[in-house]
Formats: sequence, structure tokens, C-alpha cells
Amino acid sequence: MLALRERGGGLAEVLWGFVDGRPRQNQWRDLSEVPPRTRESDAMSRDLKRLGFRFVGSTICYASMQSIGMGNDHVIFCFGHAEVLSGTSRKPWTSSTLPPSEI
Repeated sequence: MLALRERGGGLAEVLWGFVDGRPRQNQWRDLSEVPPRTRESDAMSRDLKRLGFRFVGSTICYASMQSIGMGNDHVIFCFGHAEVLSGTSRKPWTSSTLPPSEI
């Protein structure tokens, strides 16, 4: 975490930087199309390992990206796809919107 601070930001900025600060809007028609990893999660894994994090393989990074809303991996027929697409479900966060204790 100290290395992140030295880079001029917190964890939120680093993670959201892999998607340019905006959630990816995928158009999966079937759950079998959802990949276990992406080039963004590959890059995130490499960067976090370089910073000294452990247990941050690409698949774990992608699952984390999904869980914090960095990508819309709902299939297009799911009600959640439209909610995320319209921005009514949750919005991306940054360290400026969170108290320091939660970064």
C-alpha cells in the first residue's frame, strides 16, 4: 500500500485505471461467454505483483473487477444488465469518495 501511495494515489485509482475509470459494458448472450480473465486483469495482476501483492492472479483480479463493478458481466437478458448499463445500480468509487480508513 505504501508503494501505491508513492505512485500518487490509492488502491481505487490503481484498480480503476485498468478500465480508464469507467465500467466495461459487455454484451454477453450466455454465461459460457464470460471469460475467466481479460487483458485488463492480466495487466492488473502483473502490476499488483510488481507492487508486492500476493495471491493476485489474473482470474482473481477479474473476479475482483466483477465484484466491484468494473465490468458489466450480466448477460444481456438479465435485468441487472440494464441496471448497470443505465447507471442505476452503483457507481464507480474513488478514494476521494471513501474515508481514508476504507481505502
